[in-house]
Amino acid sequence: MSKKIHHTAIISDGATLDGNHIEIGPYSIIGPNVVIGDYSKIHSHCVIEGDTVIGKSNQFSPFSAIGSTPQHSKFNGGSSKLTIGDNNIFREHVTIHPGTEIGSNITKIGSNGLFMVGCHVAHDCIVGNNVIFVNGAVIGGHVEIGDYCYLGGYSAVHQFCRIGKHAIIGASTMVEGDVIPFSSVVGARGKLSGLNLVGLKRRSFKRDDIKLLRQVYRLLFAPEGTFTERLVEVKEVFGNKPLANEILKFLNNNSHRSIVHPGSNNS
Repeated sequence: MSKKIHHTAIISDGATLDGNHIEIGPYSIIGPNVVIGDYSKIHSHCVIEGDTVIGKSNQFSPFSAIGSTPQHSKFNGGSSKLTIGDNNIFREHVTIHPGTEIGSNITKIGSNGLFMVGCHVAHDCIVGNNVIFVNGAVIGGHVEIGDYCYLGGYSAVHQFCRIGKHAIIGASTMVEGDVIPFSSVVGARGKLSGLNLVGLKRRSFKRDDIKLLRQVYRLLFAPEGTFTERLVEVKEVFGNKPLANEILKFLNNNSHRSIVHPGSNNS
């Protein structure tokens, strides 16, 4: 099969179409520093620009804008990269911005993700594998999203926050801090509401593993003592358990934001 490029599409000199199974639809524009992997499909009216490298088997729906100049008031050009893995689906009006020299110089998107209508990934973000962003979910600059995370419709993540692996963010939730792995955050101003039990069961976590995570969660956010004291106790009791260590490792990493805790979700 040869490439299928509509005669109205604009492929800039210098762009690399890396394979013979690439489709580019009507009126789409591919910039001069873009690399697109094999088996990718660019539907009509897409714009892909900047220093952007896209892996294999990605799909971009109409009016998606990928690799445009970052929305940062201090950005004056310079190094600004975007990399995207394999097998992602980007639906209509999805926007993804590259990194900045003010940050890490690069935005990274993993593989096997689904980004529904109107989602936005800002500059200098790291997004893991197998994520789902539901319609209108947006993340600010320098945000990290772990593998298998689920962001509900019209949720938002404040800049510099981290969302741990297998976490779920409820619809219309604003996240202003770091979210530990395996957890659930809901409410207008997001608070922890427990574990992401539905997601864990769907991914075939064993009953004993879920029981262990429950114990870690309850100890970590128990009413007695300080958070630091409880964290030490979690290390002592569960430090030899791999799943517990996922949470401990997340908490030990440096962060610009505080940890999201349980609390009232009505505020």
